[in-house]
Amino acid sequence: MNGVRTALFALIFYPGSAIFAILGMLAAPFSERVVQRIAYGWAAFHRACAAHILRIRVVLEGERPAGQVIYALRHESFFEAIELPRLLGNNPVPFAKAELSRIPFWGRAARAYGMVFVERTQGATALRTMAKAAREYKKTGRDFAIFPEGTRVPVGTAPPLRSGFAGIYKLMNLPVVPVAVDSGHVYRTKPKRSGTITYRFGEVIPPGLDRAEVEARVHAAINALNPQDQRVGVSPSSSSLPGLPDR
Repeated sequence: MNGVRTALFALIFYPGSAIFAILGMLAAPFSERVVQRIAYGWAAFHRACAAHILRIRVVLEGERPAGQVIYALRHESFFEAIELPRLLGNNPVPFAKAELSRIPFWGRAARAYGMVFVERTQGATALRTMAKAAREYKKTGRDFAIFPEGTRVPVGTAPPLRSGFAGIYKLMNLPVVPVAVDSGHVYRTKPKRSGTITYRFGEVIPPGLDRAEVEARVHAAINALNPQDQRVGVSPSSSSLPGLPDR
């Protein structure tokens, strides 16, 4: 049955996503607010498809705080990347690799929504561009979202954080809310499986901590749902550009 559900999900969700992407692209020149509503609608459509077709249940633990923050999420599958507008509220500004901006229709809509794209091969130039865009969005009061591991990670592993996370933390001077996610065991499998995905919002981490402390606290919190006896690679940090979702 999982194979049948996965095939049906693909037949409904992906064509539907194309429609949302085209609508977002058409709205992009005229209204950021409309694009944000379309993004929320896409996330809600995805959640409905996951619930009713794949039979995936979502559980939230902990509370989203009031005030502007940076959400740092574990990244096990595409599930949480699509979920961001619906999950976090306040139209969060995600950081993403520049390759995603070149996806037909979707890329233009994502840019209009407010996604901050980074050319990871351009080093300091890319970081300056990202910093300028991030400062502008901070003025709007919107939250930020980042996947500090920099790519999707296998279930049971705890890879180091990319060094760019600490740079963004220092640049934005905002509290960080770590979010543990365990989507990989149902959504990244072939076929996808029915089951439960949990988001656990951790304790708010204040701004102004040194790099070692903030990385250690975020690393521990986003891995809180990992099977304790399967963790591999637990060093808090790694040198690279920012934590960006790979797809």
